Amino acid sequence: MRRRHVITLAAAGAVTAGCGPGGTPRQRDSSAPAAPVAPVGLVFPKGFGWGASTSAYQVEGGATADGRGPSVWDVFSHEPGRTRDGGTGDVAADHYHRSYEDLDLMRALGLKSYRFSISWSRVLPTGRGTVNAKGLDFYHRLVDGLLERGITPLVTLFHWDTPQALQQVGGWQQRDCAKWFADYASTVCYSLGDKVQSWLTLNEPKTVVEVGYTAGVHAPGVRDRRIANVAGHHLLLGHGLAVQAFRATGRKGRIGAALNLSPVYPADDSEAARRQAVLADGEENRRWLDPVLLSRYPDDWLATQPADAPVRTAIHDGDLAVIGAKSDLLGVQYYNPAYVTAKGTRVQKHPTTQASWQEVYPQGLYDLLTRIKRDYGDIPLTITENGMPTVREIDDQDRIALLRDHLTAAHQAISEGVRLEGYHVWSLLDNFEWAEGYTQRWGIIHVDYATQQRRRKASADWYQQVIARNGI
Repeated sequence: MRRRHVITLAAAGAVTAGCGPGGTPRQRDSSAPAAPVAPVGLVFPKGFGWGASTSAYQVEGGATADGRGPSVWDVFSHEPGRTRDGGTGDVAADHYHRSYEDLDLMRALGLKSYRFSISWSRVLPTGRGTVNAKGLDFYHRLVDGLLERGITPLVTLFHWDTPQALQQVGGWQQRDCAKWFADYASTVCYSLGDKVQSWLTLNEPKTVVEVGYTAGVHAPGVRDRRIANVAGHHLLLGHGLAVQAFRATGRKGRIGAALNLSPVYPADDSEAARRQAVLADGEENRRWLDPVLLSRYPDDWLATQPADAPVRTAIHDGDLAVIGAKSDLLGVQYYNPAYVTAKGTRVQKHPTTQASWQEVYPQGLYDLLTRIKRDYGDIPLTITENGMPTVREIDDQDRIALLRDHLTAAHQAISEGVRLEGYHVWSLLDNFEWAEGYTQRWGIIHVDYATQQRRRKASADWYQQVIARNGI
């Protein structure tokens, strides 16, 4: 059960580095270093948004506090065998009750930006209808606390925690869920929009499709690829409708999506592997980037869908124009590359972390960022997640090395004209790691789950210095 496990299916895959929409792979010189070595004194642009990320269900706890309704993850995590050691997000890092302590930790780190998500069912306990004022007030207090400390809020509207009441009437399989999401977005964006200037609609819709609806190891636990693709389309439709809903509020600010992307490479020099890498790129990247930024699905991806595939009838006239409603920014989440063989299967070529799916290849971040600029234009980018789990509780030098190498790759992309505005380490706090429960620690702040005591790790001290000097 892996957080971002990508199912190896005949049609599944990832990105070919530098592959244009429907085109052939443009590979980097094979002599290029696998992991950039950080020279001394790499300075980032003035005003660079150094930040950290969390998500509501992973850190908040307070599962039934102040009128919050259950989400799919509340139900899923309480089902026997769904998570490691039966872990749930009932308490998590107890951020709901300790937000001011965590805000002070952020200020001490010198964070310029904090990317967090809003619990849909905390604001609307049944996903629609009457607003839960106490739930919404929590986010007002959180945003106020950030602004008082000079930290810019970057708010994600959906990070996998669909209200259970909506799941019971179909969830993302149901086209109406996209509208319900837009209504929720309108409520939140209007309420907080005088304070929040940057919004993200969806977090990693690909993971919801691959792990929640195909593998079934994440909520809602469905194992049906045909249904998964329908849910994927409705997620994207929800994104587009939410962008429109934000514009209709009259609030000023920017909005976009946060997509997890992986540069895809042929596993060898064969023509067959190159062809498979292009197909894999369609599934892994272009299936998400093209609708959001170009108002279309890739032809080669659509060609993989059978004539009777439900997703074909799920796509209505006008949907892609809605999905492609102008985005002001794009959140990029990078954890690993994908290598695809001539048979379309995936292999690993680099070391992995405690999360066995995470293959460490910092050069892939450079390839990804420059590819987005080349193929999709000069849209503002921010890295909304990047990091690793490690068994080293406090002296996490391995995490420092990974972050430094990825920041080096990001700096290289900036130096070549990529409009990268910020970087958010995943994660600020140790937290509930989905199907892995509490067995993986991704935070730069250590959380003792028995006492909720916070302790800075070596990576937090290092990151504070990076922020202070605006470079590495």
